Amino acid sequence: MSFEIALSGINAVNNQLGSISNNIANSSTYGFKSGRANFSSAYAGSQAIGVETSSHTQNIAKGGGLLTTGRALDAAIQGSGFFVAKDPSGGMAYTRVGIFDKDKDGYMVDSFGRRAQGYAPVGDGGGTAMGAIGDIKVPVGQVPAKATDKLQFTGNLSADWPVPTTAAFSKDDASSFNASMVSTVYDSVGGKHNLTQYFVKGAAGVTAHYSFDGATIAATNTLSFDANGKLSSPTAPVTLALGTPANAAPLSINLDYAGTSRFAGEVTNTVNSANGYASGTLTGVVIEENGEVMAKYSNGQKQSAGTLVLATFPNESALQQISNTSWAETAATGTALYSAPGSGMTGKLTAGALEQSNVDMTGELVSLMTAQRNYQANTKVISTENQVIQALMQAL
Repeated sequence: MSFEIALSGINAVNNQLGSISNNIANSSTYGFKSGRANFSSAYAGSQAIGVETSSHTQNIAKGGGLLTTGRALDAAIQGSGFFVAKDPSGGMAYTRVGIFDKDKDGYMVDSFGRRAQGYAPVGDGGGTAMGAIGDIKVPVGQVPAKATDKLQFTGNLSADWPVPTTAAFSKDDASSFNASMVSTVYDSVGGKHNLTQYFVKGAAGVTAHYSFDGATIAATNTLSFDANGKLSSPTAPVTLALGTPANAAPLSINLDYAGTSRFAGEVTNTVNSANGYASGTLTGVVIEENGEVMAKYSNGQKQSAGTLVLATFPNESALQQISNTSWAETAATGTALYSAPGSGMTGKLTAGALEQSNVDMTGELVSLMTAQRNYQANTKVISTENQVIQALMQAL
C-alpha cells in the first residue's frame, strides 16, 4: 500500500509542478491569471490511499500591474470584467488582453484577429444611449461636410462706447461702428465663409449689422440691456439668412447672444463658436476611457464607432481557460452579464495601457522548491519500501 500512496503523492506533485511551470512561463503574458493545484486526501472506505489533485483554482480577481504603452488602441481593465471577442466560427471568447486594431474592412479586432464586441452608437454617437451589441466597425472614407446652423456669440459690448460719429452704417467706414467680430461658418458642401458682425451703439441699445464674405446683409438686430448691464433682448436665438453660396444649399443660421453683457471697460469676446465643418478623411482611431471607439478625421471632428462591452459572470472562477490568453463560458459560470466599462459590476478602462500578468514570481519559486521537496520525499518512500521488500525476500 505504501507504494500506491507514494505514487499518488508523486502524481499530485506532478500536477502541482504543471500549474507552477505554467504560471512561471506566463509571467510576462499580458492579461494572464495565475492558477493553483489544490490537493485533497483520498480514501477507500476507511483506508487511506494517498492524495489526489481535487481541483485547480484560478486567481482571476487579482489584477496585474499596468504597463503604459501610449498606444491609442491599447486598453486595460481596472477592476472586474472581460473584453468580448467573436471568433470566425461565431463563438465568444473573453479576455483581459486589450490590444486592438482596425482590419482592412474597418472592423475592430483583437491581437488574434477576433472581432471586438461593443454597443452600436445611437444617432451621432453622443450622449449615453447605446444600441445593440455586435461587431464594432469604424466608418471608412470621408465624413461628409455639415452646414453651420447654430452660432453662439457671447461677449461684453462696452458701456463706455460713444455713439459713432458717422450716422449711416458702412462696413467700409470704421467711424460708423464701434467694434466688429468675425465668425467662421461652413456651407452644405464644406465651403468656409466669414460672417462679420458690426456693433453700433445707439439710443435703444447696440445694433448688430452683418456681412457675409464681405457682402453686406440687409438684416439687423438690436441688443437691449437692463440697468445692470445684462442682456434683456433678444431672449431667443435670431435667424440670419446668409444667402446661397456657390454649389451649395441656401445657408441660414440661428445666432444666440445669450450671456452677452454691456459693462463698462474693455470689449471682450468669451464665446464665438459655430457648429458645422468641412468634410474630412479618417486619420486615426482611439479608445477613450469610457470604452468608446472614436474615429478621428482631418477636419478635427470625432465620431463614435461604438463602445466596447465588458462581460462579468456570476461565477467567474468556473471559466474555462483556452488558448490566446482567453476564457470560455461554461455551464457553471452562469450567463454572461454585459455592461459598458465603469457601469454595473465592470471596472473602468485605462487607455494607452495593458494589464500585465498577475503571477507572483517569488511566490511561484517558493512553491517550486516546496514541490521539489515533496517529490523527493515521496520518491524516498518508494525507495525505502523497495529496500524493505528486498530485505524481506533475502530473509526468506
